[in-house]
Amino acid sequence: MKPEITFEDFNNIDVRVGTISEVNDFPKARKPAYQLTIDFGDLGIKKSSAQITDLYTKEDLLHKKIVAIINFEKKQIANFFSECLVLGIENKDGKVVLLKTSKSAIKNGAQVS
Repeated sequence: MKPEITFEDFNNIDVRVGTISEVNDFPKARKPAYQLTIDFGDLGIKKSSAQITDLYTKEDLLHKKIVAIINFEKKQIANFFSECLVLGIENKDGKVVLLKTSKSAIKNGAQVS
């Protein structure tokens, strides 16, 4: 378990719902990954590198609702800047399973609380 944090610490993390609008291969990444373009509604479009190629095809991901942290500093990965962190859970095989909403009608940009 990680160290205990305060509620204020939690409130500093901006977790939002978005829809993947574009998926591209990322051959320059050290580990297999996709370059994702994600629509967060009124908050705009953000890009992310995601190491999720084991369980998801590009077709699986296109138009998929995801959950992401959107207030991380940009991180350069090869020639690409990742602007948010798509959230997932490692399964028993060490492969990442994406978190998602249970209702597709959730608006892009909706905040997780």
